[in-house]
Amino acid sequence: MRVSVVGGGDATERDRERAERVGEHLAERGHTLVCGGRGGVMEAACRGAKRADGHTIGILPGEDAADANEYVDVTICTGIGHARNALVVLNGDAVVAVDGGGGTLSELGFAAVYERPVAGLGTFAVPHVESVESPDAAVEYVEAETS
Repeated sequence: MRVSVVGGGDATERDRERAERVGEHLAERGHTLVCGGRGGVMEAACRGAKRADGHTIGILPGEDAADANEYVDVTICTGIGHARNALVVLNGDAVVAVDGGGGTLSELGFAAVYERPVAGLGTFAVPHVESVESPDAAVEYVEAETS
């Protein structure tokens, strides 16, 4: 399946470590990682996926493919700014959220609208987000909810 990994571009070290592990676990299980394609959580998740020989898709807000992090295999330029958050969610069968700010919250809103299961690593007080304690638990949750 394809799993959208969302989170802050200005991520803490802890969030980057967790995102990297999520990406790695997704790849080890044969899933494709979809993200916003830039830095922070997105880059860390892609790095983890690539370390495990996984496949990554980055859906960028701008028009320049060079803005993607170095671990993105397929770059999709949109030129639509934050509106691309809907596309990040729509292109995954499920979502793993690793903390974040306003952009991440918009993606969680789209996940609810498009009825995507969401595993949240961080502090999320959103009814449709299943809080989990570890990257392993996040991947297991989204697998169980999409099977």
